[in-house]
Amino acid sequence: MIGVRFLRSLQARIVLTTMVLLLVVCAVVGVGAALSLRHYLTQQLDQEVTRTIGFVADPPDGADGRRPPPPDAGSGFGGGDSTTSRIEVRSVDGRVVSAVALGGFRGSDLPIALDDVAPVLAVTPSGGGAPGDPDDPDGESTRPRVETIDLPALASSYRLSARQTDDGSVVYFGISTGRMDATVGSLAVYETIIFGGGVLVAGVVAAFATRATLRPLHRVSATARRVSELPLGRGEVQLEDRVPAADADPRTEVGQVGAAFNRMLDHVARSLAARQESETRVRQFVADASHELRTPLAAIRGYSELARRRTGEMPDEVGAMLERVGSQTERMTLLVEDLLLLARLDAGRPLAREPVDLARVVLDAVSDAHAASPEHHWALDLPDDEEPAEVMVIGDPERLHQVVANLLANARTHTPGGTNVVVELHRAGDEVRLVVRDDGPGIAPDLLPHVLERFARGDAGRARATGSTGLGLSIVSAVVTEHGGTVEVTSVPGDTRTTVVLPAAPVRAELALR
Repeated sequence: MIGVRFLRSLQARIVLTTMVLLLVVCAVVGVGAALSLRHYLTQQLDQEVTRTIGFVADPPDGADGRRPPPPDAGSGFGGGDSTTSRIEVRSVDGRVVSAVALGGFRGSDLPIALDDVAPVLAVTPSGGGAPGDPDDPDGESTRPRVETIDLPALASSYRLSARQTDDGSVVYFGISTGRMDATVGSLAVYETIIFGGGVLVAGVVAAFATRATLRPLHRVSATARRVSELPLGRGEVQLEDRVPAADADPRTEVGQVGAAFNRMLDHVARSLAARQESETRVRQFVADASHELRTPLAAIRGYSELARRRTGEMPDEVGAMLERVGSQTERMTLLVEDLLLLARLDAGRPLAREPVDLARVVLDAVSDAHAASPEHHWALDLPDDEEPAEVMVIGDPERLHQVVANLLANARTHTPGGTNVVVELHRAGDEVRLVVRDDGPGIAPDLLPHVLERFARGDAGRARATGSTGLGLSIVSAVVTEHGGTVEVTSVPGDTRTTVVLPAAPVRAELALR
């Protein structure tokens, strides 16, 4: 996996592409050089074979009656230490009659077994006439033809030519290609070593050069990564990260990316500042309005209570109206209190921090819920071995009680009588988990993703009839988040679960409670 991730990086792809291109270029140059050298050496051998075949076919007599050695004997790429580097073969009527390895100036000819050179008979000899012969005006029959013949018995290949002599015999002369093959092979080895080392050095240099070239891009990426980790969804955001000016030079490609990224960050920062200003004004308005509404609502509630004490002096219809005014006043008071609480949480006002026995909070809330709705079946599920200190959390006891009360009120309000509501509380590692589940009709699938949002209600008409404001679960989410926890809601018909996870209190706080 690490290798795959490395190959996906731009630096790795550039280095690998550079090395592959160099390998291709080196391979082309190397093969071309080897082929050119082989062609040149082959031409040299062919010239030597062509020059020597005439001498071998009709050698001059020496002063002492001995035949002098052929020209260039022992030299060229066909020479060397091998005793069979140059061979002379004669045949009569298609049969080999003699075969020798020609010696140099200091050596004598050595005989060769006739069967070892039998393959040379496949070479077509050229004629022995002179150029300008009327039977051969183009000289084709007198022009030597050089061919490559493999002689396995001599463990070598030869560039060989044949010529017919005046006495009717055919003489064959060949030079071994061993030295030429060794020279070309040595060149290939040297090319492999030199080109391979050059490609490796070029790869290392390209890696360092590419890393230095892409360093500005890495800095742009680091800036983008830091910005992406900022909590931009809510609250005041200080978007101060920018690409350095050195990496935002519009004259370079990376600089153009950096400059464009800086412009985008400036635009995002202005948008976030405008959003924050608007949210601040809205929160301040909600807080001020909620605070100001508490006084007239308290007065209305007080006067309605006084009026209801004298309902005996009023018609029944007026008494019913006063009852209605009182209930709606209580509902509006709760709504104002909820809005004020959300405004305070949005403003970031700190909550109380003290050890809270969540088991006691749950017991009190379940008792209140049972009294408010006895037609529901309430149950508390605690492990038998759970101790009070094991479900301790650090937080605001009043707000945590409101969290549990809101969850139970939500289950009570949106499920019919006879519904089973179970509250589970236990500790899991460093967390305390509170689960409220019921077997009611469940939450509509289209509402479930938005159930923790403010004023989220599935049935507006029924919600208003039951007194729901749509703020209960949003307050739960805000308070739990402020305590460093999470809220999750899942629902299918017959099984709706709201799970609250809070950090467990440290051991010292648990011991302090004891």
